Amino acid sequence: MSNIGLIIEEKAADIGNFLVGRLLPFREKRAVGPFVFIDHMGPAALKDFQNLDVPPHPHIGLSTLTYLFEGSIQHKDSLGSDIEIKPGAVNWMTAGKGVVHSERTPEYLRNTEKNLHGFQIWVGLPKNLEQSEPTFHHTESDDIPVWKDGNLQFKLIAGELFGKNSPVPVHSKLFFLEIKSVERQKINIGQDLFGEVAMYVLDGNVTIEGNTFGGKQLIIAKNATLCEFEIGENATVYLFGGEPFEEERFIFWNFVNSEKSVLETAKINWHEQNHHAFPLVPGDEEEFVPLPKAILNGKLSK
Repeated sequence: MSNIGLIIEEKAADIGNFLVGRLLPFREKRAVGPFVFIDHMGPAALKDFQNLDVPPHPHIGLSTLTYLFEGSIQHKDSLGSDIEIKPGAVNWMTAGKGVVHSERTPEYLRNTEKNLHGFQIWVGLPKNLEQSEPTFHHTESDDIPVWKDGNLQFKLIAGELFGKNSPVPVHSKLFFLEIKSVERQKINIGQDLFGEVAMYVLDGNVTIEGNTFGGKQLIIAKNATLCEFEIGENATVYLFGGEPFEEERFIFWNFVNSEKSVLETAKINWHEQNHHAFPLVPGDEEEFVPLPKAILNGKLSK
């Protein structure tokens, strides 16, 4: 009996100068463990007149995780954080009751040709933390656990696995793991996994139950403890997963919460630019992403 529960094809979404590949949420699968949203950014080659410019926009009820393979993003938020995200580092921003942030190409790169490639991820919060005070934490690449096992290299970007812990301050039981191979070989790590698990193949391919999969697909296992696959030569794969929440999480625009009424209040507060609920971003106060009219006039749904 197959352990492949669902194969999600990457869907293109336009965010300006390049497309991102949306992996979650999906009609048939709204979340994997606490992971409720995964975007694959790029790879994009930007000209000297093209830049990433996502003006200040709000979040509630989630943590954002930004992880780059190539390029650079300047992160600014309403907590006063102002930091450049470089490849291999992790930006972890917990929105709680409300935070605002912007993501732009750093000033020193704005008139140069550059590449951008990485993941943008939302992780839901436990119910008791959905209305917590917002926080921000940046973890440098050198602080992320990396180890080798034979011809495989592992990197635990966030969470806990194999008795190791990433310093990224997550709020629930989860894992975000990178595996790189040198040669083709079998991997059986199901006994170490927990909750739900999904795999994304960035480079190369994997073979599962006689079927070969390459990029632009999120492969979700029916049972994480049966996670077994053959990784190809010079391949890179990512495993996302962990314990799912008991309560359903609703997503409405940039907001995540277990209560629809909280999402409705956030929608109104952002539309009215209530700076008590959603403070300005120091150093990036001139612009903001308006609430889409369709969102303003629409009703909340799953």
